[in-house]
Amino acid sequence: MLNSKKLSMSYKKYRNNFVNESFIEHGKTEYERCISKIVDIVESNNVDRDHVLLINLGTIYDNYLMTWKEDVLVQNTNRIEGLKMMYPAVFYQCISQELYRIRYPNSTVDYTFKEIISTLIHFTMFGWQKEERILFDFIAAYISDRFISSNDWNKHTWFLLELYLQYRNKTLLGASRNVYTFVKKELESKDLRNDLLPDDLGIYDKVLKCWSTPIEEITALIGQMINYHSELASELGKSIEFGDYRYGFYPYEILFLLHVRKKKGLAVPQHFEELLMNTPEAQMVFQEPEPYPEKDPLLVQIDSFYRKNYPDYFLNQYGEALFQ
Repeated sequence: MLNSKKLSMSYKKYRNNFVNESFIEHGKTEYERCISKIVDIVESNNVDRDHVLLINLGTIYDNYLMTWKEDVLVQNTNRIEGLKMMYPAVFYQCISQELYRIRYPNSTVDYTFKEIISTLIHFTMFGWQKEERILFDFIAAYISDRFISSNDWNKHTWFLLELYLQYRNKTLLGASRNVYTFVKKELESKDLRNDLLPDDLGIYDKVLKCWSTPIEEITALIGQMINYHSELASELGKSIEFGDYRYGFYPYEILFLLHVRKKKGLAVPQHFEELLMNTPEAQMVFQEPEPYPEKDPLLVQIDSFYRKNYPDYFLNQYGEALFQ
């Protein structure tokens, strides 16, 4: 049973983590430190050290994560520019990783499957259709490849992916349901790790079977989703799924479900009493479509470097009209 007092204390700890100025400043300082490294490599066209660019894409992501949290949780504003600038960094991490398959075959990726799917879902909610299509095609091509890191235990991540597939009328490995089981078989056939994949999706399985159900039924199911998320968030720093400081109290799996129902013309609950659905992150409102943010200058330099030095760079086929 959910302990409301424990959940409230966990949320206070979650918010205070970002109120701590030294924590926010650390993220910004790391971003400042990577500027000279990136500029030096780009300006000298040093392809022997360009793996450093790939590594620092993660630092760019972390910088805007801090910006988003500070704006929403500390400053109590509704600015989402930081949130919008996080996901292009993940996008470029995924696409650029392909360049290193031959040169660095034993390298590990600096992003998670959870971040990839979160990026796809937010592109969808933002209405960034070009980038959504490119990222989905990339996922479809490499879903069972070790560079996409799909040996992932997060049940809500697989829920988001399957809901997206059903919403967009798409499939992965020929399926739009129980996709994680097909991925497991593919990973097994390639002798790749698959031990972290879930055996079932729990409450999310119930929702996936009837996400277009009438308002009364979906309200009850959302209540169960809220309870599941809240119980894990109350174990901040301990639970695997929602015990982190990035998404612990950001119920984006529920917000995406509400988004999909609205887009399909289906009724959604208009009010929630639960703490999880009344945090500043849960109360954010996206425009349709959401305007693109100003491009991060370091991302621009890295992208230009790859386009110049790698004719097979995935994004060369799309020109430069992305995120604008």
